[in-house]
Amino acid sequence: MRIATTIFLTDRTVSPVRLARSLEERGFAGLYLPEHTHIPVSRESAAPMGGELPEMYGRTLDPFVALGQAAAVTERLHLGTGITLVAQHDPIDLAKQIATLDHLSGGRFTLGIGYGWNVEEAADHGVEWGTRRELVRDRMALMRALWAPEPTAYVGEFSSVQASSAHPKPVQAPRELGPGVPLYGPRTLVGGQAGPKLFTAIADHADGWLPIGGGGLTESLPVLRRFWETAGRDPKSLQVVPYAVRPTPGKMGHYADLGIEEVVLQLPSAPEPEVLRALDEFAQYL
Repeated sequence: MRIATTIFLTDRTVSPVRLARSLEERGFAGLYLPEHTHIPVSRESAAPMGGELPEMYGRTLDPFVALGQAAAVTERLHLGTGITLVAQHDPIDLAKQIATLDHLSGGRFTLGIGYGWNVEEAADHGVEWGTRRELVRDRMALMRALWAPEPTAYVGEFSSVQASSAHPKPVQAPRELGPGVPLYGPRTLVGGQAGPKLFTAIADHADGWLPIGGGGLTESLPVLRRFWETAGRDPKSLQVVPYAVRPTPGKMGHYADLGIEEVVLQLPSAPEPEVLRALDEFAQYL
């Protein structure tokens, strides 16, 4: 299995440059970064892990800027978001950021996307919570139109773009959504909890799933595969990447038995010495 990592990089942690170099030197496969633009202090949304929300959520670095630094000082390290809150972005601007990062990194970018959990944060971006899934689908379709090799217009429920010259294009080759239907852009994985809505979205416009925490895959994977194949997708092309995993030998062995090819391990949001100690501990899984 390829072993990648994720971390809440902040203004108080190891820097993107130091971390990226350390990961590549040690043979780790990738670095994925989360996203929060801000955390309203009057927040009513429950923290996803329960209890008080850790300070790192409100101090998170912009993932695209940080990954740009990481790309500049590495040659092989794969780079990803875990996750990009697509509903909180202008899709034309986001399409440019993604294509630029994929271009400058030589096709090393993975776009992890999701729907978020913080209602107040999304509201400040003008997002109607009840339609955020439809909004994300719409914005992904618009971005794929801009990533297409020829100028392609898109008119959706929430947004539209004229047929346009839009370069650079993502480096990664298109895949098939179905016979003769290309999927343009970088590898795209959808994060979230197992369920019909999520699995429908994955089969509709992504390359696979980022199951947060990596639990329950024995039960969930057969269900996802049914959604995938019902949508006419190639069974061999589905990618499942357990994300933000706190590893044990038993857990990693279980993933291998399930045919998982990549796992993303959770690093502490901490200064460089503590992060490097964690990398040394994770080296047993390489």
